[in-house]
Amino acid sequence: MLDEIPRPGLWKKLLLGAALVIFASAGATAVAAFHEVDKVVEALDQSPSLKLKGLADTDPGEPQTLMILGSDRRPKNNVEGGSGARSDTIMLVRLDPDKDATSLMSLPRDLKVRIPGHGTDKINAAYELGGPRLTLKTVKQLTGLSINHVINVTFGGFWRAVNAIGCVYADIDRRYFNDNPLYAPIDVQPGYQRLCARKALQYVRFRHEDNDLVRSARQQDFLRQTKQQVNYTDLLGKRDRLVRIFGKNTTTDSGLRDRAEVLRLLKLAVFSAGRPIHEVHFEGLIGPSYVEASDSRVKKLAQEFLHGKDTPGPRGELKEKRREQRPKRKRLPSVGSLGLEDATDLGRDQAVQAVEQGAGKTLPVLFPTLRTTGAYYAGPPRVYKIRADGKAYGAYRMVLSRSLAGEYYGVQGTTWKDPPILGDTSEERKIGRRTYELHYDGDRLRLVAWHTSRASYWISNTLLQTLTEGQMMAIARSTRAL
Repeated sequence: MLDEIPRPGLWKKLLLGAALVIFASAGATAVAAFHEVDKVVEALDQSPSLKLKGLADTDPGEPQTLMILGSDRRPKNNVEGGSGARSDTIMLVRLDPDKDATSLMSLPRDLKVRIPGHGTDKINAAYELGGPRLTLKTVKQLTGLSINHVINVTFGGFWRAVNAIGCVYADIDRRYFNDNPLYAPIDVQPGYQRLCARKALQYVRFRHEDNDLVRSARQQDFLRQTKQQVNYTDLLGKRDRLVRIFGKNTTTDSGLRDRAEVLRLLKLAVFSAGRPIHEVHFEGLIGPSYVEASDSRVKKLAQEFLHGKDTPGPRGELKEKRREQRPKRKRLPSVGSLGLEDATDLGRDQAVQAVEQGAGKTLPVLFPTLRTTGAYYAGPPRVYKIRADGKAYGAYRMVLSRSLAGEYYGVQGTTWKDPPILGDTSEERKIGRRTYELHYDGDRLRLVAWHTSRASYWISNTLLQTLTEGQMMAIARSTRAL
């Protein structure tokens, strides 16, 4: 089973993204570059540097590997134990001018490892026991990788960074709700919508009903949508604010206090800015207490990371059943060998409910007549407005559950003709009267969209992207108006 980053892993990723954005914006023009480098160095000098040993030297033009640590506070004196601070995310980033993509690999926080001098424990215990220094030592021993720089990002910067870039439109797969004081409060409805500040933070941190695998996929998806929406021109205008956020919420090794070294990293970031991100999905066995992976498996993943390869296939495979009571249903006829079944009556019922809520006043309500075998609708459809560009667009969302933790896919309709989510079409395919826009993530079909004269529609895959291309296309083609 695959597993990846933990709880607030994405928020630190976003800050890392902000950091790379800062470096990239610094290189917008050759004239401005040196001035911007000084700003970055000055921002980093707001806090003491991390006292680390064992970092690899960097040479001009050569690739660099960064270790990003996401923690809820700065390590004590930036040196040893975190004094109760937790490292909820450990992510490796590879900037390589000889590759066609930037590599990411997140290590699960519950990964069972040997912590030097402390025996066997979860990898995030290294941070509490010995801060970034022990975490660095542990990660190097585990992966065999050389690491050039360490960036420690604190929790408080996430929502500030989201607001700084103007919030993020995100395709929310289902309802996220919790009012139990044992977990962080959250109330985020399903459907495409704008997330800002603390609501975005609550969404990427959610862990009450998910495991590390699903949580990581959700965070990666949020990062992808963030990168998709933030254009280079806007970032140039906001880089001073991002630099301040970066400086106040980040500590780094002493190497990144050197002007020449920052410029080196800047050049790599500028070179990598227009290239895609390839993520190596960490593969391990999810047990009751640990995520376990053999040394040979970890080393293989490390080599994929160095060579900038996307992990093929879905982001993971879940086998446990959800604890919630699943509705009783009649056995429906299957459709070929695609793992689909006819669900016309249930889809029509969803459409009727959407119309009764007022959706039909703004756009035709389309519903799927097929669903994956064993899936069921996770409650009534949501009818709402998407606010953008000073307008309120009509919208509805139907959510289907696959009966596994975190496995939801959906049907979205909106009068917004050109939402950001539809801005990166990989391929167009005309079938019958419709022209479908296919959006891939690696070798997986993430989203299928199409337009009418009045609205835009799409089918979203699950966060783990477990629906096949055949299933996605068949469900999209099965949609019809009420």
